[in-house]
Amino acid sequence: MKSGLVAGAAGATLAALVALAVSATAVQADERHAGARAEHFDERYSHNHYYPGRGGYVRAVPGRPFIVERGGGRYFYSGGVWYAPYGPRFVVVGAPIGVFVPVLPPFYTTVWIGGFPYYYANDTYYAWHDAENGYEVVEPPNDQGASTQAPPSDDLFIYPQNGQPADQQANDKYECHKWASSQTGFDPTQSAGGVPPEQAGGKRADYQRAMRACLEGRGYSAR
Repeated sequence: MKSGLVAGAAGATLAALVALAVSATAVQADERHAGARAEHFDERYSHNHYYPGRGGYVRAVPGRPFIVERGGGRYFYSGGVWYAPYGPRFVVVGAPIGVFVPVLPPFYTTVWIGGFPYYYANDTYYAWHDAENGYEVVEPPNDQGASTQAPPSDDLFIYPQNGQPADQQANDKYECHKWASSQTGFDPTQSAGGVPPEQAGGKRADYQRAMRACLEGRGYSAR
């Protein structure tokens, strides 16, 4: 009888410790979003952060949200989470594609795809847009071969002649990529550059020339 009581007490103690650990994790996740219940654990690219699950409701948007108007609707962006008004409350929603925000989420992961940086958090991709001086919410790219390690310069050796810092170099390269891709129709982030295989070699060369011209125009030596 005594051994049974000891085993039962040990089991109860273990259960209590597990419950306490789960509770502590939930509280920690909630604190990251000022009380919004964090149910979604985003582990893509080893991002490993909790966010409120989409479709959940809050009485008020936490923090000091950035407000975005899009398609006749209004969105509130705070802590890497997006909200939309729903009656007297707010519902957690996916980020609207094409909008711009002034800052990245407090926790983000830089993902290199096709040699260009995307900033990832909460199932959302952001890319720097120089003309808007902000980060654009973009469609999820084809992330085959994605890496959290900065890649070599894809046959382009780039030297910042004006002492541009690493972040600016990455942003300039991304902007030049977008321009070169629009000019040539070749996009190295897509399979075969997004062109017929028989055109890939010539289009890639055109793209590289356009990249060099753009980067040199921004104060880089590109070879």
